[in-house]
Order: sequence, then structure tokens, then C-alpha cells
Amino acid sequence: MYFTDRGIEELEDRRGEEEVTLAWLADRLRAFVDVHPDDAGAAERFATFLARDEE
Repeated sequence: MYFTDRGIEELEDRRGEEEVTLAWLADRLRAFVDVHPDDAGAAERFATFLARDEE
């Protein structure tokens, strides 16, 4: 397990039963970047990854 998997596991454990919209996710990503501007590139790559996923 990668170190980052811990956050993913916590997300799934705490909020795995919730349903969210992509608009909600986009809003949360913007809020994250506002608080963590140094991580804007990673958030942008993640958003692009999700936007272009065709599966």
C-alpha cells in the first residue's frame, strides 16, 4: 500500500456510502486548491484524468 492510499481508504471508510455530483467534486477541488495552492498541479492532473476517463 502506498502512503497516499491511507487517505483514499479513510475517504472510502468515512464517506463511501454517500452519493455526490461532479459539480460537488469540482467545488471541493477548488476549495482544496485555495487552501493548498502548492498542490494545484496535482489537483489539475486529477481533474483532467477524471474528465478524460472514457471507461
